[in-house]
Amino acid sequence: MNSTPRYVARPPDANGFIEYTPDEHKVWETLYQRQVKLIEGRACDAYYEGVLRLGLNHHKIPQCKDVTDVLQSLTGWSVTPVAALISFKEFFDLIANRTFPAASFIRRIEDLDYLQEPDIFHEIFGHGPLLTDPAFAAFTEAVGQFGKTVLPEDRKMLARLYWFTVEFGLIQHGPDLKIFGAGILSSKTESTYALDSEIPQRKPFDLLEVLRMPYRYDQLQKTYFIINSFDELYNMINGNLNEVFKEAKALGMLPDPFAENHDPDDVRSC
Repeated sequence: MNSTPRYVARPPDANGFIEYTPDEHKVWETLYQRQVKLIEGRACDAYYEGVLRLGLNHHKIPQCKDVTDVLQSLTGWSVTPVAALISFKEFFDLIANRTFPAASFIRRIEDLDYLQEPDIFHEIFGHGPLLTDPAFAAFTEAVGQFGKTVLPEDRKMLARLYWFTVEFGLIQHGPDLKIFGAGILSSKTESTYALDSEIPQRKPFDLLEVLRMPYRYDQLQKTYFIINSFDELYNMINGNLNEVFKEAKALGMLPDPFAENHDPDDVRSC
């Protein structure tokens, strides 16, 4: 969030409309068609239900105002265009008010397989569908509400909770493991790696461990945490989160799983 972005956000006009070029719509279509094939049978049921509710069009980039109209009727959320990178404070303030910040640009064709910054494809294709689910939307709002109360130095710890759930979470569906994290769902490489690779650890969700687990945004994950339901997440954050934060701070960070056996080619694509 502190580095200089390579892309510039696309501001909406007075009616909330963003003008995208035919080439940009083509990038969306290429990404969309590729990802729906890759995540077939891998995404959780709530994600597929959300795609249908949003009525996502694979031919063109959705407008934030149109996504907002659907979300408002279902969970009271909205989507607002923002710059590619925003501060933790601004991010938590927005989601605390049920507003999802969406970087409004889309990657260029030469960045199709990897982009450091989140773009509109990641935001809408990855995050949008699950914001139609009341329990998931309530959890996301609760993260923001809690973020408004923590000390600035503790925001990174809360960011780890968000990272290992909303961005890179897995969920148990009966005997099957499914994806709900947007960072996985929008990634060419990670959407298969997360469930199939023998490299990462897949662990039952443990809040204390999550708050202390190092992560990197530019590499494939070394650890995934598995939840049983979105209700479980919501109930957890409305429990004794303050006490767990204190315990996590006292214990300190866990060993960095990226420190050893680093493969320079082990770069995630999104």
